Amino acid sequence: KMAAVMLLFRGFGRQAVQHGGVSYATFWSRSLASAASFKYKDLEIELTKTPQPKPEPSELVFGKNFTDHMLTVEWTSQEGWKPPRITPLQPLQLHPGAKALHYSVELFEGMKAYRGVDNKLRLFRPEANMERMNNTAARAALPNFDGEELIKCISKLIDVDKDWVPAAKDCSLYIRPTLIGTEATLGVQQAEEALLFVLLGPVGAYFKTGAFNPVSLMADPQYIRAFKGGVGNYKLGSNYGPTIRIQKEAERRGCQQVLWLYGDDHQLTEVGTMNIFMYWENESGEAELATPPLGDIILPGVTRRSLMDLAREWNECKVTERTFTMQDLIKGLEEKRVKELFGAGTACVVCPIDRILYGEKDLHIPTMDSGAVVCRRLYQELTDIQFGRVPHEWVRPIEQ
Repeated sequence: KMAAVMLLFRGFGRQAVQHGGVSYATFWSRSLASAASFKYKDLEIELTKTPQPKPEPSELVFGKNFTDHMLTVEWTSQEGWKPPRITPLQPLQLHPGAKALHYSVELFEGMKAYRGVDNKLRLFRPEANMERMNNTAARAALPNFDGEELIKCISKLIDVDKDWVPAAKDCSLYIRPTLIGTEATLGVQQAEEALLFVLLGPVGAYFKTGAFNPVSLMADPQYIRAFKGGVGNYKLGSNYGPTIRIQKEAERRGCQQVLWLYGDDHQLTEVGTMNIFMYWENESGEAELATPPLGDIILPGVTRRSLMDLAREWNECKVTERTFTMQDLIKGLEEKRVKELFGAGTACVVCPIDRILYGEKDLHIPTMDSGAVVCRRLYQELTDIQFGRVPHEWVRPIEQ
């Protein structure tokens, strides 16, 4: 019965899109809000008998270390979600015909848990990640779930591995929820079997240069990350794999990251895997913090949203979602109106930019010339919230 209901919802959701109604992702997410989901109360826990040694915070490299346990939840179209399980970290048993391996039927999220100055553990706006993950699942024709139930399961997983959460500056516990289609059939069709799993790992600074050190960018319009009508606003693995070779090209040209441009007018869209912000004096002479508007080519970042919210609370500058191009940037630099340019994301938090290689132009970005005042203030205020130095509604304590 559940399978029939889910297929009905999906078919009707597509019709809503075709007839100009709500977006398919939004409709699908809302439609299943009351449908059966896995429940935290059914969580099963199996503890490891061979715990691993924990790395020193000074030795942490982003994404290289994993904790002792993982969370898994299986799903089939016939039976729905099975009970969630916390087990020792182990390889997945996956048929070589699984749809995730052939058609990129998979997605992921990026979150963090923080050990505060009071030694308490906290999540940062996890409900925003759950909303985005469910929207991406709808776009990938994968099953939805109750985000609150997954937050509770993740919180328990963190509690089980709480000794892995670093107590050091610029360190945290990275959380990687992932959902993949596991049905072993070839053919571009909806997966009738899926697996949701969550990995944890202690991390330090995202870039080798350390936290809050400026990076250089390669801006080459022959490479684009996403396009209108596509899926650049969803956290699908297929958006990331094709960028790896371009990242290597940026490194070959002496840059650390890629500045993704779009359109004939070379709009600035994203930096590597980060959203981009520009603080400048705009064409009307106003102090403005600008970031590209959400749409098919911009990922709705949780850090992006948070920085905009913080800046609006200051009431000191105009905070705008607007398109800006390389010519806007170059003209602003020539007229000394550009003050700061920086990326923002879960992994790096806030990352200043000091140089852009654009064709024959090697552009100096003055972010650090005056101390990166806005960029640094946003970084400080956001990390103060994340590490519990300042109480805020955005954080959710993890019961231990």
